[in-house]
Amino acid sequence: QVQLVESGGGLVQAGGSLRLSCAASGRTFSSYAMGWFRQAPGKEREFVAVISWSGGSIDYADSVKGRFTISRDNAKNTVYLRMPSLNPEDTAVYYCAAAKTRQSTLGRYRRADIYAYWGQGTQVTVSS
Repeated sequence: QVQLVESGGGLVQAGGSLRLSCAASGRTFSSYAMGWFRQAPGKEREFVAVISWSGGSIDYADSVKGRFTISRDNAKNTVYLRMPSLNPEDTAVYYCAAAKTRQSTLGRYRRADIYAYWGQGTQVTVSS
């Protein structure tokens, strides 16, 4: 069992930045791939980024590629999402998730249904 707690959300102006953190409980954090998803009002939850258990493989949604950075610190059981140059379209509740089962391709981690554990979410609001 893994418990995930996100933090770092808030209200920022367009062009501003935030760094989200997701702290995980349990000794097996380093064996999980960790993903970030987001859900805007009236929209489905969408993939943002994923990082493999070692940090050696990373994937981003096209909407954030080149702008957001995912990283992890296995010694601290924490995964991060650095979000510079925010725009109003980034407004959403951001969730971190842990995937217990290794996937054959990195692309499969874009699917929400392969993640076994989810945090409660943290609100990010970007004003124009």
